Amino acid sequence: MREENAGGVRPNFPKRAIVTAGMPYGNKPLHIGHIGGVFVPADCYARFLRDRIGEENVLFLSGTDCYGSPIMESFRKRSETNDFADTLEEYVAHYHARQKETLEAYRISLDLYGASALGRAGEIHRRVSGGFIRRLYENGHLERLSAPQFYDEKLGVFLNGRQVTGRCPIAGCASEFGYADECSLGHSYQPWELIGPKSALSGETPSMREVENWYFRLEEFHGLLSAWLRAYESEPTCRAFAAKSIREFLEAPVVHVKRELFGLYCAVLGDLPPHALVYDAAKPSFALSFERLSSREEACARMKAAGISFRTGKTLVPFRLTGNISWGVPAPELEGLSGRSVWVWPESLWAPISFTMAALEARGEEPSCWKDWWCSGDALVYQFIGQDNVFFYGPAQTAMFLAVQGPSPAAEPPAGGLRATRLVVNHHLLFLDRKASSSGSVKAPDAGELLSRYTAEQLRIHFLALGLGVRNAGFKPKPFNPDAGPNEADPALKEGNLLTNVLNRVVRSCFYTAQKHEDGRIPLGEVSLDALGEARECVLAYERLMHRCELHQVVSLLDTYIRSVNRRFTQGMREADAANSAELRRQTLIDGFHGVRTATALMHPIAPEGTELVREYLGLGRDFWSWGRIFEPLRAFLENPAKHRLKFLAPRADFFKKHPSQVGDGAIDN
Repeated sequence: MREENAGGVRPNFPKRAIVTAGMPYGNKPLHIGHIGGVFVPADCYARFLRDRIGEENVLFLSGTDCYGSPIMESFRKRSETNDFADTLEEYVAHYHARQKETLEAYRISLDLYGASALGRAGEIHRRVSGGFIRRLYENGHLERLSAPQFYDEKLGVFLNGRQVTGRCPIAGCASEFGYADECSLGHSYQPWELIGPKSALSGETPSMREVENWYFRLEEFHGLLSAWLRAYESEPTCRAFAAKSIREFLEAPVVHVKRELFGLYCAVLGDLPPHALVYDAAKPSFALSFERLSSREEACARMKAAGISFRTGKTLVPFRLTGNISWGVPAPELEGLSGRSVWVWPESLWAPISFTMAALEARGEEPSCWKDWWCSGDALVYQFIGQDNVFFYGPAQTAMFLAVQGPSPAAEPPAGGLRATRLVVNHHLLFLDRKASSSGSVKAPDAGELLSRYTAEQLRIHFLALGLGVRNAGFKPKPFNPDAGPNEADPALKEGNLLTNVLNRVVRSCFYTAQKHEDGRIPLGEVSLDALGEARECVLAYERLMHRCELHQVVSLLDTYIRSVNRRFTQGMREADAANSAELRRQTLIDGFHGVRTATALMHPIAPEGTELVREYLGLGRDFWSWGRIFEPLRAFLENPAKHRLKFLAPRADFFKKHPSQVGDGAIDN
């Protein structure tokens, strides 16, 4: 969608927008990947959209993912050491509060940070979850399957999720951890396929027992998902690596067998369902490709019985919706199957809908208005996620959203139908060039710890500049890097210096010059054509980059523009002083303030605290941020330009501040 106006062809934005930022587990504080890889980019985009289409037309939502076996398991371990003796609900409430505190410290401007098990948002979520599953069932998209589940014979209990550890069976998977039926990278598989399973409760090898659950017929949505993927690839926010990852799940069901087992395969060939053999003598394994998942499952069972080791490839498999875990959203009773809970991944996919209802209710609107945000052709939902979660937010979520249409869903939802979201996928944020996560071997400082050495705005602009939409990127904060030399510059301060040095300098210079020569007023007069043109070009380029969510390019663009504004102002003042020309000084100041006006408005989503301070000292209202007025000079905002006085700026005042540890005797090297 594009619009024509006086500025040429410009990208069009929705009339209403929801921005989401994943859901951190409720058993830990936020790590740097949560903040730098998801929340800061999502917040930047939500703030931009508020400026672009109006605050009332944007909802920014997220929340704590409270349920599931990972939380049960971590709570069990904490309880065993008497480190945390409260209830599970109190346990997740504790971490929910910590997460919320950290988000606020980073100036993450959520309209709602809910929790799937707590408060009003939790109540709504339980109701929505039951209704969602019933709708899928009524539309004929669920099947009741009996599948093997791990059972700890020593303790006499069924095992779920992260109560079982092993190695992922998917060929080529680099995951460090495989769990009951999914790995840490999001690959789904049948429990019996897990390699080397161990009970996390007893350390014993578990047995398998048949258990009935409800599954979503994900594999039946192959055609619709293929059509959706083609549409997704044309979206401005689509990352090529994300589309490639999704496409892998749409491949035919495949089994990979090591080449040295080819003789055993030939011996059972006549017992296997029809398939295509893919054999390359240069590769260490050969592949069997099947038309249907059921054929692959039959072949796997027969090869396993014949003692043939194999690994399966990515494909669409039935997506489990329920389980028998005690800490979960209660699942509705269907066909007499009771006592089940909703598996945590499915319910986290529709949790943003629950949070939308809660947010609307909190601001006095009817929760039923959620459809105006999720089902309208002039609204969009932007979901900022990490690359590990592409399967769930891509094929799984999209297929379920299509399935609630009815028994025969269409790729394009009917009027009022639930629409696919717009995915914005980021690569891994690496700590010291190694993948850092709360469950991995590389332990990075948690997000809150970083604020002991950096301001939120220094970190926000640095995280955005890393280009996680393009590649994995290393985060190398000098105070937390034991290998950093004493004379090395701190890489984490590179972009922050644009704020604390360059932009800070030009804003202060304009204010001090106005106080010294113009009685604290913005001089009357027209902005020069050069300054107007440069600002307009920057605004239009910025808008195009934001439309594609290329936030690292936004930072680069602003770096170029702000340094140009600073050079223009500095050079103009030198020439004015050399010529002793009040007229040249006044024109330079007019142009300088227009540069400050443009840079501040464009930097607002990135550095909200400092830019709000600039607006305060300019003495302007919140319409200063409106993109309906983005090209207007400062005098257009003044009721009486001749009398409007700027707020007095004291000597050596800073709009964009350094962290106290970076100033004075205890300062780190910038």
